[in-house]
Amino acid sequence: MDELFKKKEAGESPLADRMRPKVLDEILGQDHIVGKGRLLRRAIQADRLSSIIFSGPPGTGKTSLARVIANTTSSVFESLNAVLTGIKDIREVIDRADERRRLYGRRTILFVDEVHRWNKAQQDALLPWVENGTVILIGATTENPFFEVNRALVSRSRVFLLKSLENADLMKAAEYALNDKERGYGNWKIVFEEGALEHLVEVAGGDTRSLLNALELAIETCTDKWPPPPGTELAVNMQTAEESIQKRALLYDRDGDYHFDTISAFIKSVRGSDPDAALYWLAKMIRAGEDPAFIFRRMIILAMEDVGLADPTAISTVISCAEAFDRIGLPEGRFALSLACLCLSTAAKSNSTMAFFDALREVEKEDAEVPNHLKDASRDAKSFGHGEGYIYPHSYREHWAAQQYLPAALRGRVFYNPSSVGHEALIRDDVLRRKELQAAIILSGQEREVLSYTSSAPGREGWYKRLESGRSKLLLSDRDLIFSQCNIARHSRVLIPAANDGLLLWESARRTPEGIACALVDSESSKEALLAFSSNFRQDEELEQTFISVFPSGQLPGLKQAEEFFSCDEFDYIITREPWRRAKLLSPDFFKAFADAASALLVTGGKVSILQSPPRLGERISRILKEECEGKAGIIEGLIKAEDDFFKGTGEESFRFTWGEEELKTGFENAGFKVTVKEIEQFEERLITVKDLSGWFERDKSSWGSFIVNAVGDEDFSLIHSSLEKRIKMGPVRWKWSSLLLFAEKVI
Repeated sequence: MDELFKKKEAGESPLADRMRPKVLDEILGQDHIVGKGRLLRRAIQADRLSSIIFSGPPGTGKTSLARVIANTTSSVFESLNAVLTGIKDIREVIDRADERRRLYGRRTILFVDEVHRWNKAQQDALLPWVENGTVILIGATTENPFFEVNRALVSRSRVFLLKSLENADLMKAAEYALNDKERGYGNWKIVFEEGALEHLVEVAGGDTRSLLNALELAIETCTDKWPPPPGTELAVNMQTAEESIQKRALLYDRDGDYHFDTISAFIKSVRGSDPDAALYWLAKMIRAGEDPAFIFRRMIILAMEDVGLADPTAISTVISCAEAFDRIGLPEGRFALSLACLCLSTAAKSNSTMAFFDALREVEKEDAEVPNHLKDASRDAKSFGHGEGYIYPHSYREHWAAQQYLPAALRGRVFYNPSSVGHEALIRDDVLRRKELQAAIILSGQEREVLSYTSSAPGREGWYKRLESGRSKLLLSDRDLIFSQCNIARHSRVLIPAANDGLLLWESARRTPEGIACALVDSESSKEALLAFSSNFRQDEELEQTFISVFPSGQLPGLKQAEEFFSCDEFDYIITREPWRRAKLLSPDFFKAFADAASALLVTGGKVSILQSPPRLGERISRILKEECEGKAGIIEGLIKAEDDFFKGTGEESFRFTWGEEELKTGFENAGFKVTVKEIEQFEERLITVKDLSGWFERDKSSWGSFIVNAVGDEDFSLIHSSLEKRIKMGPVRWKWSSLLLFAEKVI
């Protein structure tokens, strides 16, 4: 068995081995997977690892991460090096792991370095034991695991991609080595000629091992005998640094890594809509003798996977070019390659066809029964009630009605997420609006009412059902405005206050599979509803589940509370929609307090995105009376003045009605944020009910009602009320208001 983790004396092992990190906080340059609050860090700290594969360039910390896991896990840790071991060694490890599991109930973690070096038979020998849980695999590879590792092993593992280190991280690694007295060169005074250390860092190209090996060679060869007495000054000049490290050459090899790297660069350039880069990589492949049939196959896949419905004609163009190439061959066939490349590079992009594979996974997991209302009614309607409760979409405006089409076990599950570009943008709004409407109905408990509704329902009920789709579109527009200000990455940490409706939560969870999406709701019942619905929307492992906690609406927890709620007390983004809609305790100091709490929870450079509709910018009854009712001019003018006075009131009691952009912006600026606020005009068709009017015109309980009746008098107040009652019987009212879209970045 490979003695990978056997302890050696400091002087016997290379510097790169001696300086390996021992704890997670010593891992450099991989904050996107092991930073605070990240998925892998949580899994390691909780000792809840499932099988994983580390993939990345040499010297990025794959083996070091395995060593950290070995130091922290309570499981038995075994290690193999695929270069030096074979099936016999695998069987010996499996026998020991199986015995521990049967006799002592202990888990075994098996680390396999250079796992791609095993052949298919060797990898197959390990597969059943990973599948049945006898061992938890940690594989490390410098190759693309999706090509070089058994597909079955990859499908049973989570792949983490390690990045080449930035120069700043490499410089830290060099400084640690130079200052560490036990493992490095802290016992001597090492002096570098100007630019010499920077040269080592630059040429290392993101490889920590390469840097430390070069550093070791440069230092230990600048003296006649090693080691010199402690305290000796050692000088490393530029020539020594240059001799100690050499740059690696990049070549195109049709049978090796660079073949795959170059086609990868081509695919990513096309996907990224960069025609110049795509043509460059295409030319490089053709110049190196790549098979044009292989390139056309990749472009046909690109047309379906990355262009898709955004430009449905792209695949026809690419196939036509491929057929033209077959007829004319080289060298003129390069025009066909170029045309197909430019067509795909400049086309609008959408990868929504990937939705099929999500649906396929659900089918493989559970073959669910067809819901009763979707069954064929022509054969068994009388005996079994097949088809009962089905809603005929053509009986409705826009030929659509909210109805559940998935099996009950998959209710709310989303596979297809249309893009917002090209041809697909024409259908995106309708598809997303319908999904969100179904979700809102289910979450609010109105599903039974809506699904039992038919086209014969009279009057206002019919209007109400038809208006729900417009409301869904408004919600989606709000969501897009909030996210448009945020560059949320896969590993981002997002906190969402006032998340009761799930509108921002689900989208955040989809965008941060390797980070965390945390939600604050105002009641246990809201938490239970969101958890139940999220389990249908997402099929992730336990460690990836969205975190939801109960906290007063429109407020933020402190650091200790956040750590208790989410095991994470720092975030990259705080996003929320209408957090203060129900707030009754707003004061001039409220926004500063909220911003201070946000600042404490955000990393430096962290961002806040809020969409809020202040009452002062809301719809005015006077506008509705003037534009949509038959009202007397004098009454309308009096109401306009009264409402203006109401929303200009003074004092803390009236602040929740009178605050606006200035108060919001000032609060965040005083808390150390760089702030921009935009005013967004909005409208919807709203069906006002008699109950709504009763609440507004309640003289004793409604702040607006009591103020207006005192301003205009009882007679005019009653006339306004009666005019609105007549108007709402005619159908929906066009409701207009403005919202404030705040974007704040923590700068101190």
